[in-house]
Amino acid sequence: MNLYEELAERLKAGIRQGLYAPGQKVPSVRRFSTQQQASAATVVAAYRLLEAQGWLEAKPQSGYFVCLPDALPPRATQTCEDAAPCQVNVSGLAVQLYQATQREGLISLGAAVPHPELLPTRDLREATSRAMRRSSEASCRYSFPPGEKSLRLQIARRGAEAGCAFDPEEIQVTCGTQESIHLALRAIARPGDVVAIESPAFFGTLQAIESMGLQALEVPCDGDGISLEALAMALERWPIKAVLVVANFSNPSGSLMPDARKRQLVKMLAERDIPLVEDDIYGDLAHDRIRPHAIKAYDTTSNVLYCGSFSKTLAPGCRVGWLVPGRWGQEVSQLKYVSSMATATLPQLALAEYLVSGRYERHLVRLRRTVESNLLRAQTLIARHFPHDTRVSRPQGGFLLWVQMPQDCDAMRLYQAAINEGISISPGPLFSPQEKFRNCFRLSVALPWDSRVDNALARLGQLVGSQAIQSPA
Repeated sequence: MNLYEELAERLKAGIRQGLYAPGQKVPSVRRFSTQQQASAATVVAAYRLLEAQGWLEAKPQSGYFVCLPDALPPRATQTCEDAAPCQVNVSGLAVQLYQATQREGLISLGAAVPHPELLPTRDLREATSRAMRRSSEASCRYSFPPGEKSLRLQIARRGAEAGCAFDPEEIQVTCGTQESIHLALRAIARPGDVVAIESPAFFGTLQAIESMGLQALEVPCDGDGISLEALAMALERWPIKAVLVVANFSNPSGSLMPDARKRQLVKMLAERDIPLVEDDIYGDLAHDRIRPHAIKAYDTTSNVLYCGSFSKTLAPGCRVGWLVPGRWGQEVSQLKYVSSMATATLPQLALAEYLVSGRYERHLVRLRRTVESNLLRAQTLIARHFPHDTRVSRPQGGFLLWVQMPQDCDAMRLYQAAINEGISISPGPLFSPQEKFRNCFRLSVALPWDSRVDNALARLGQLVGSQAIQSPA
């Protein structure tokens, strides 16, 4: 990292910590260069970098000012008393969303899929060629459970980054995290059982629960993840069979659970012998480059079924994920075999080749920097173009924003109006089995930023401020 980039990171950390409030002037170039013992040219380069990333705004003859929007989402207001286990029916709307994202020319802010331009496609192509040269016959055979050992070895090594120590033999390679979640739930629950989930929750999780005939119990979450107090109340009141959470940069809220709460959650469920399914798909995308520990890191009783994937960081189309099933290893292996028999062999071998090359970490640095910059740009534009009482999340990782509009706005009407203008979003009711969050929506910003994205967010702000998307009386 260059010196100007280091200075930018230091100032960014100060903004995050609240040392400089939105709208406040940061130290002058001369003063900051003296403080940091750096040249004025280096400080100017750092300030210009932060300006390009959306952290600072240059005002002629006045200096640089923090332009991070100060709108924050309020904490969730739901309680266990007003929630009960319920059936899930979100697949129809989810399929509609998927199909809409395939439209040519669409500005896709709805699907949580990184754009190919942000991914190391050339490196992956070369890794695939190396895998074919190394073992062309192996790439054509079935890769029966638990999957290719070369890949499982790399996944186990990367597990150490998340504070986990598991053996390659414990890992089951899957067709993405979605299959991991399906296998985990099928191993520990039966139709009619109750699964406690975060609220709001990723609609893919809801689809898995729906497809198995399970019941979902929404538990509110805040900036620190699922409310353990509300979950404890729910455990006393309802026959909960399993708990499913995304502790690191949850989809869609972006929340990050502190380590102390992760330990508490593991202890709470282990004492009740209730399995915990952890989806850690966004864990590698921490903006500050410090990879947060997985909940699995604190599991001493094999009670956590740990799910992960490369879909959000490397190659969504490869459909390669994994599951560390804890004490349900045999059940998961059998379920994997009878459900999909095997995960495609060549993508496993190619990803193993790529991970061995050591290029993944360098790619992550670039990707984290890009999505963090995009999130700040989106927050700034929302503060500028949306009604003043709009609230927006401030995730510390991932590439998703959760937007809370004024109470009289209807996200489903906004979704339809936006689609008609070539812009996709994910409406809030999609993230709740009881269709809560009618005035919320999710944005995904893992795409190359240009004027079309600027204009799309400005147009969304106009729509939110119009009468057209107000909730029916």
